[in-house]
Amino acid sequence: MKVLVKEMFIGGPSSYSSGKGKNHEGSVKFGFDLVKGKANHPMEDYHVARFVEIDQHELGLFAIYDGHSGDRVPSYLQKHLFDNILSENEFWVDPKRSITKAYEKTDEAILTHDSDLGRGGSTSVTAVLINGQRLWVANLGDSRAVLSKGGEAIQMSTDHEPSAERVSIEHKGGFVSNMPGDVPRVNGQLAVSRAFGDKSLKSHLRSDPAIQDTIVDSKTDLLVLASDGLWKVMDNQEAVDIARRIKDPQKAAKRLVAEALKRDSKDDISCVVVRFR
Repeated sequence: MKVLVKEMFIGGPSSYSSGKGKNHEGSVKFGFDLVKGKANHPMEDYHVARFVEIDQHELGLFAIYDGHSGDRVPSYLQKHLFDNILSENEFWVDPKRSITKAYEKTDEAILTHDSDLGRGGSTSVTAVLINGQRLWVANLGDSRAVLSKGGEAIQMSTDHEPSAERVSIEHKGGFVSNMPGDVPRVNGQLAVSRAFGDKSLKSHLRSDPAIQDTIVDSKTDLLVLASDGLWKVMDNQEAVDIARRIKDPQKAAKRLVAEALKRDSKDDISCVVVRFR
């Protein structure tokens, strides 16, 4: 399987990163912007935004990985998750099954890689655009993907909150508590119920992704991927409304991040905007 990278922008652990690109024909454009939050630790958000050609298919690959307890897991995901998805033999005939298998295999690799890697964790939201026509979105945790169709915000991911999956967590022997603080957490520690890594909590967590797909039609204008540093202070429709007003997707991503900062978001903020027309 020959892979030819047309446009490739991958965000590392810098405190600030921004850029843009487009597909081969120039009909689909993307932009991204990442800013470190106010917490006293290194940047833990990573992203992927690129187009590749595989076996005469053009794929757009977009992702946000929001790490916790260090940046090793999101860094690992940035390097390996899409490769694992595209290495699945069934990808072209059954993308949903392939994405699920790749997510679970990647989590197993993180947990068994070495004693340190699996201690940390990460949320994930990935989007695969196939030939500019079909979009597959998968996620773990609270990083989110929102699509705009005719200006209407459509959430393509699922926020995996401990309170919503309490039964599953308790069935596995864990518990959900609002102590410390006022946010429901798995075993009082983690504010998401699905994530990569988190070895110490893994027996009470899930790593199977929520997956949705859609046809990119004439009404589909843009896609926003972002970490919870954005979504904590902005709802889906607000994000779509802001992004749609700005033709350049990099400037749209920067505007969304700036608005989140203006609203006093203290977390790392990462955002990818994909414009289909």
